[in-house]
Amino acid sequence: MRIDSLKLKNFRNYEYLKIDLDPKINIFYGDNAAGKTNILEAIYLCGTTKSHRGAKDKELIRLNEDEAHIGLEYEKRGVAGRIDFHLKRNAPKGIAINRIPIYKASELFGLLSLVFFSPEDLNIIKNGPSERRRFLDIELSALNRIYLHQLYRYLSVVHHRNALLKDIDKNEKLLKTLDIWDEQLVQYGVEIENYRIDFIEKINDIISYIHMNLTSGKESLHLSYESSHKGEQLKDAVFNLRERDLRQKNTMVGPHRDDICFSVNGLDIRKYGSQGQQRTAALSLKLAEIELVKRTANEIPILLLDDVLSELDRNRQQDLLYSIHDTQTLLTCTGLDEFIQSKFTANKIFKVNNAQVENELI
Repeated sequence: MRIDSLKLKNFRNYEYLKIDLDPKINIFYGDNAAGKTNILEAIYLCGTTKSHRGAKDKELIRLNEDEAHIGLEYEKRGVAGRIDFHLKRNAPKGIAINRIPIYKASELFGLLSLVFFSPEDLNIIKNGPSERRRFLDIELSALNRIYLHQLYRYLSVVHHRNALLKDIDKNEKLLKTLDIWDEQLVQYGVEIENYRIDFIEKINDIISYIHMNLTSGKESLHLSYESSHKGEQLKDAVFNLRERDLRQKNTMVGPHRDDICFSVNGLDIRKYGSQGQQRTAALSLKLAEIELVKRTANEIPILLLDDVLSELDRNRQQDLLYSIHDTQTLLTCTGLDEFIQSKFTANKIFKVNNAQVENELI
């Protein structure tokens, strides 16, 4: 799996950009706000249909322009392909695969195997449960289209059930219709939780070894899935908490309330871990994610590293750089100092300055 080229027109701060990428290590360096992250964002959009920053489509279009275009050429298992994105300020986006329009965003998932790593990911453990659920949903959706389909169904059920809980307060006759939504909540909720638990088990098979290496054998990292119904069957929990849901007019139990616990030597580092422990665990999680994609999708994913090295100490930088030697990587940084006294070798270096990208000879 590799990306061969990227073309941008009126995307973010780029009027026009065409770059050819190396199948190994590509470094983009320059000052902050020069446009480095925008390149990674465009690639991530082509793999997931969404901005990793959570930006709306119209926010991705260059100022004073009505449309933007992304063209990405790739090779997967020896077969060349192309993805095109057309973003419009006042209309839905258009997506084409090999110049054939698609009408469901889910058709794009899994086409590009991407792992995105940003400074915000280093905070996944100390931030709230919603960040950790988001991580689960993004990774599982990329690996399994069935999960994505079931997740959409589940979230739709939660949305309709919450609306009904509010309407029941005004019209008690609607209470008898709640059973229908409860059944669907349990059906899809159990499937979502099973997929997530299986994912955590697979990550644990990989992450313990990685984390032991990162900590010189001093720390053992283990992930566990925490359900909001805490030992009860989801069906029983939904029934037992119905009165509370009616009072609060909100669905208080289900996968949309679940979490992941990160334990180091038996200690919950979400609450009691140092910042160093949390960041090392987050790094282990990302490295394990790369390996899991290799095993599950039977291909090496493309790695997008957005200014992560500056957030890590020298040892962690070396650990990360060593682990990506066989992975096509697009890496952004403000300067090349991170690579001094390192055995790490870049295959292409691009200097980014005010939305102008120059390929420097190595």
